[in-house]
Amino acid sequence: MEGLQRGFVLQAKPYSETSLIIDLFSESVGRISLMAKGARGKRSALKGALQPFTPLLLKWSGKGAMKTLRHAEPISLAIPLSGPMLYSALYLNEILSRVLEDNTAYPQLFLDYLNALRELAQTQNPEPALRRFELALLVQLGYGIDFLHCAGSGEEVDDTMTYRFREQQGFIASLMQGQLTFTGRQLKAIAARQFETQDQLQAAKRFTRMALKPYLGPKPLKSRELFLPRSRSTEK
Repeated sequence: MEGLQRGFVLQAKPYSETSLIIDLFSESVGRISLMAKGARGKRSALKGALQPFTPLLLKWSGKGAMKTLRHAEPISLAIPLSGPMLYSALYLNEILSRVLEDNTAYPQLFLDYLNALRELAQTQNPEPALRRFELALLVQLGYGIDFLHCAGSGEEVDDTMTYRFREQQGFIASLMQGQLTFTGRQLKAIAARQFETQDQLQAAKRFTRMALKPYLGPKPLKSRELFLPRSRSTEK
């Protein structure tokens, strides 16, 4: 590995008495697992650095599936997150760990992730940042959906009309309403990633949960379980 690379620790778990296995989101190679030898030792310089939400410069080496961390230094202080914002950021880390393929670069998604963390640190309501990041993640996963045109007629969606989502097709004009239906106004807000009302946020949440479900699989998200007992009114 040549030079230092920007990255964030997504998760870390103990390995042996003094080491860690870290799940890293790197700007250059995407998601990668690294062995941080001795990182839990009392005198390790890595001990305080390998924390989630701390922007890092890192270097690693090795040819096998599990590479070895050689250097890590903070670029800045950890992004300040607490309460619902911290749980929301943990949710972002978990979905990245779940859905990203190893050793696949997502440079734009890396910037989207950094922007989402910064937004969470500066807001009272985490939901707009979460929805924007989920939509950005779906784009990077190749989940291409046209929110602005009816898949049946090709016409631009009308603010007051209702559209039903059909997998692999898009949104079709419908007279019925339900969990799979959205108004044209809601679809335009999702397309623009700008949410002016709670109704638009709830519509975006319905869509992203539905769209991400095949990628996340049936296993419950630990971060969601952590979040819900503390604030049932702001569910991810």
